[in-house]
Amino acid sequence: KRAAELRDELLFKQPESTHLGDCAICMIPLPIDLDYSTIMSCCSKIICDGCSLANTMRLMEASLGQVCPFCRKPAPTEEESAKYTMKRVAANDPVAMCQKGAKFYVEGDHSSAFEYFTKAAKLGDVETHNHLSVLYHDGHGVDRNEKKEMYHLEEAAIGGHPRARYNLALIEGRRYGRYDRATKHYIIAAGQGHDGSLKWLVENHKRGLIKKEVLDAALRAHQAAVDATKSPQREEAKEF
Repeated sequence: KRAAELRDELLFKQPESTHLGDCAICMIPLPIDLDYSTIMSCCSKIICDGCSLANTMRLMEASLGQVCPFCRKPAPTEEESAKYTMKRVAANDPVAMCQKGAKFYVEGDHSSAFEYFTKAAKLGDVETHNHLSVLYHDGHGVDRNEKKEMYHLEEAAIGGHPRARYNLALIEGRRYGRYDRATKHYIIAAGQGHDGSLKWLVENHKRGLIKKEVLDAALRAHQAAVDATKSPQREEAKEF
């Protein structure tokens, strides 16, 4: 019982940041929408679009070839990118392992995807815990297992993954009827800037299930999280 209580204390603690952390260049929190950042295959660093655009413009003005904004290696071809990834996999880079696993998953090789995701998760990669929860839910590359699905979702949520926490909330409410736990997850995810979680809170406030003060606090936390990811360079990149 005490172990379960300690687990919940860890699970329902508001993470200091999302699993993505900060851009490796500007050190501003990365947006949770992955469309606005890039994982560099050469160094496994995540660079926001604002810094990527600034780097591109600077190099163009100097008539220089494109290089990675972080490690300064020349922009790789598709073949070189694959080699970089495997080199980093060999060096036990969990981000590269996650990328390799994701590639196998898209190609339909779920067993290999499971192998790479499992290795990356053991090395502490949060994203792969989320991927593993999907594999255990769908029974792809591994037998379906609801207990392990929940475990990996919880590990991802503890690591700051807002989408995983949102999915965890859905399961807690719809599958198990544990609405108090689900609501806590929605509140935490909304505080990380997750739009779907905030929408759930708004809709359930209209139904009289969420108190106004709870919703107001969630709205403020959500806006603060979104504002923290903004910068002039990122806004320029969106316009560009």
